[in-house]
Amino acid sequence: MAGLVSRLYRGEVNVDFVGRKKLWYGLSAFLLAISIAGLVINGLKLGVEFTGGSVFSFKAPAANIEQVRSTILDAGAHQAIVQETNNGWRVTTDSLPADRVTSVQKAAAAEFGLQQNDVTVQVIGASWGGQVADKAVIGLIVFMLAIILYLTMAFEWKMALAAIVALVHDLVITAGVYAWSQFEVTPATLLGFLTILGYSLYDAVVVFDMIKEVTAKLGTTSKVTYTQAANDALNHTLIRSLNTTLVAILPVAAILFIGTTLFGAGTLKDLSLALFVGMIVGTYSSLCVATPLLVTMKEREPRYQAIARRLAATGGGTGAKSGRQPVTAGASTGAAADEKRKKK
Repeated sequence: MAGLVSRLYRGEVNVDFVGRKKLWYGLSAFLLAISIAGLVINGLKLGVEFTGGSVFSFKAPAANIEQVRSTILDAGAHQAIVQETNNGWRVTTDSLPADRVTSVQKAAAAEFGLQQNDVTVQVIGASWGGQVADKAVIGLIVFMLAIILYLTMAFEWKMALAAIVALVHDLVITAGVYAWSQFEVTPATLLGFLTILGYSLYDAVVVFDMIKEVTAKLGTTSKVTYTQAANDALNHTLIRSLNTTLVAILPVAAILFIGTTLFGAGTLKDLSLALFVGMIVGTYSSLCVATPLLVTMKEREPRYQAIARRLAATGGGTGAKSGRQPVTAGASTGAAADEKRKKK
């Protein structure tokens, strides 16, 4: 295993990502089906910011979750979500009338030996959450349109389409994780969703830029097909993608698994889960969804179909199966292409 990782980092391993596109499509279809099933069966557990309700906060070091929950329910709340944070207890209930809010506040104070004012209350209306959701949708639409415009101008519309499909793929799977895990969806979660879109787009742009460079000179005398050239370009960005993901995901994992466990960082938990899942899925989609989809569309163009037919008839174009293949249409190797980019 260590030898494989070492060879991978030295660029001596050529993974046939594009050649296994049916495997990736099948895996993505499975993940999407599971995610959609979770959204249909469980739905998203919206936080009080979207549904409206009352939030009671107080400090009671000797209390436990069941004691806090029963106290709040016995005082008149119909539902209570209890969280222990580093600042004490945070109990979210359904929307309550003013007199019921006072009753819950008094009951909590009496049960845990506090003054009534020590139990702080925050009443949130559902209309505020609706405004947040509407702005998030508008931001998502603007973001998608900006992506399409940028990628179409910088590259081409097929790359823009492949990137959008990958982004939607990432969003649905991340939302599915929230549906099955029943983590609350809060405004911080929406920020996490928008953040992973930018991260996934960055990864896709890096890959597409390399593909554009190595396929620019493919012509009638090329020794490789578009599929083989794109796969080699993908392998040359593989280590960069993996390193970027690893460096970014370590602090996010620390927040998700350590910070929320030891310090009860509730808001950070909502954000970090979206980032943790989105970064992993975003890296996967850039390598195994966006690029194979782009190649599928490009190989239908007459120019690249002619290259594939000529190489098939002459028995050429086998470089992808035998290790590192050229990254340009001519005789330049991957290392030569890298050197050329350094000089630029």
